[in-house]
Amino acid sequence: MFVLALRSIRRRPGRFLATLLSAFLGAAIIMTFNSMHDTAAGSGVDSVSSNTLTTAASVVGGYGSLLVFFAVASTLTVNVRQRAAELELLRCSGATPAQLKRMVVGEALAVALVGAALAIGPAMLGGRALLEVFQDSGQVAESVDYSFGPIALLTGVDITLVAAVGAAFLAVRRATRGQRRRGGARTFLAYAALAAGALGVCCTFLMKATDEALMAPPAYGAILLSVGFALLSPRLLKGLLDRLALSGASGWLAVRNLRERAGELAGILMSLILFTAVATTTLTVQAVESDEVAASGLVKSVDAKNLETLNFTVVGIIVVFVCVMLVNSLYAATTYRSREFGQQRLAGATPGQVLGMVGAEGAVLTVAGVFFGTVAALAGTVPFTVVRSDAVLPGQAVGIWLAVVSVAAAVTVGTGLATARKVLRTPATEAVALAA
Repeated sequence: MFVLALRSIRRRPGRFLATLLSAFLGAAIIMTFNSMHDTAAGSGVDSVSSNTLTTAASVVGGYGSLLVFFAVASTLTVNVRQRAAELELLRCSGATPAQLKRMVVGEALAVALVGAALAIGPAMLGGRALLEVFQDSGQVAESVDYSFGPIALLTGVDITLVAAVGAAFLAVRRATRGQRRRGGARTFLAYAALAAGALGVCCTFLMKATDEALMAPPAYGAILLSVGFALLSPRLLKGLLDRLALSGASGWLAVRNLRERAGELAGILMSLILFTAVATTTLTVQAVESDEVAASGLVKSVDAKNLETLNFTVVGIIVVFVCVMLVNSLYAATTYRSREFGQQRLAGATPGQVLGMVGAEGAVLTVAGVFFGTVAALAGTVPFTVVRSDAVLPGQAVGIWLAVVSVAAAVTVGTGLATARKVLRTPATEAVALAA
């Protein structure tokens, strides 16, 4: 089956480009920041510089590992679902579920290995640039030399391969076990994340405004809450659609299609929830902290500068990853619908109505993702603001939220419409015949 996996990749490499890009970016980010561990272990590195480098590697490396899994899982899930007919044909030809799992996992392993190998060069350049940023801000001594060693290489390759194999196994397992009851473990993890997030947020009120670790409980609490909502995204989307009614032919088609494809689109909703919650919380909390320090007339310590740098870096990583996940997932899912669009046009729908349907689908997904992400963000931001500044919401919150929502809407709706417009260039009869 591993031979069959390699043949499948060589025969249709285009279907694996999204997974390759996710693995490449994930490995590059992990290796870039974990090279700070190698640099901190070098000779002649002072304790302050070592602490800055180690903290950056540990915090962002952890976020990167989580995001790699979500990114690869999202693209692989779309890939496997689009190949349902192919997998079913292999089963009818005598392939067992175990053989299919080995084939899909083998494909993911090969693609992830190539992605990780391609990421080594960019990671080395990125790590060197990151070190220069720390040195320019005075957080790391100028005498520290950059080092890209075994910690960066092994963690980047290992985490990427494990994420790809795990995501592929879960995706094909769902695809090959039919309609049997599933989701118990996912539901348990979702409620566990919600409970832990709520506990973390509540711990904020037990701390003082001057505590150095005050930002940690609300930030991690909001992240855990967003993870819980993300894991429940299929149920949340179905619940929303059951209560939603849009007017017009495009609106009716959008709601109908979303209901039928709720499981497939859950990955997109998951990305939107995580992006909205983490970006809004981190940027708002950091803005409140910076304003309070400036109002007090104090100078930021090295630890405070480190934390600020990490916060903005984490948000930057999340923006890149979410954009990649959304673009990959939406592009693959929309391109795969060429036959559906062709059938709708043959049934009397105009290209404008099809584009209106795709736009309405993107708008519904964006609203749902932003709503649940905002709930998680408020749960983290409000307790921190109350304790740190005696206010409920900071003045910057609305501007930050609008910026985050604008990015989410532009990526989601824009990618869907641009891809659909490209698909609609193919004549309807040709699209139906080619996809048959």
